[in-house]
Amino acid sequence: MKVVKVFKENKQFTLFSILALIVVGVAVFAPQIAPYDPLDAVMLESLQAPSSAHPFGTDKLGRDLLSRVIFGTRTSLVMTLCLVAVIFVIGTFLGVIAGYFGGIVDGVIMRIADMMLAFPGLVLALAVAGIMGASIRNAIIAIVAVNWTKYARLARSMVLRVKKNLYIEAAVVNGTKTWKILLVHVLPNMVTQMVVTAAADIGTMMLELASLSFLGFGATAPTPEWGLMLNEGRTYMAKAPWLMIYPGIAIVICVVVFNMLGDSIRDVLDPRQE
Repeated sequence: MKVVKVFKENKQFTLFSILALIVVGVAVFAPQIAPYDPLDAVMLESLQAPSSAHPFGTDKLGRDLLSRVIFGTRTSLVMTLCLVAVIFVIGTFLGVIAGYFGGIVDGVIMRIADMMLAFPGLVLALAVAGIMGASIRNAIIAIVAVNWTKYARLARSMVLRVKKNLYIEAAVVNGTKTWKILLVHVLPNMVTQMVVTAAADIGTMMLELASLSFLGFGATAPTPEWGLMLNEGRTYMAKAPWLMIYPGIAIVICVVVFNMLGDSIRDVLDPRQE
């Protein structure tokens, strides 16, 4: 009943939760929804305009664009969720370690974070991806290397605040092991804010991954990925504009849905920030 009440009282959260579930559903059931194999090339049908047979048209190799956009949902969503999860774990772990132990450990981690923040994020990600080579895995590593600092700094600030509570001091005096203090007393008091931050970052991370793929440092052909599809379609922008229009619309819809969902989750879990 409490869950139902939350959905009733937060209409924006309900709406964007439904839209997000639809996006996830498209990703999960892509093989059943897509009318064609996204990798099936038919050169005789290359660059066909949208029609009843191919609602989104075809690309330069005659592959059905609707099928590639649908399968691109799976690729982009899985990549984004993996990326956010990795950034969340690494950033939170380093932030907790820095905030709890302080001293040299805190100094080293925070100076590295400051050094990473001194460079423009996308430029640094491009440099890392360029050195490692174009692939989905390397694109994820490049963005993780740039964005973990946000979570580390947030986690550190929250740990420093939680450390001042008397129950932490009591646990230390009683001889409670450090790992138990962190798991039982520290993390539960900060996990909500960290999850809210991660949820709000899904749309941003999806856009960054698409940007790297568009620039040639992310997914590689023939993977059906939206950023890569934009890159492949830009050559034919004048002749076949649908090659960029439909993947672009898919990116915009997903980014807006997950950004708004993140804001809604923040309002539900942390009403003080409204």
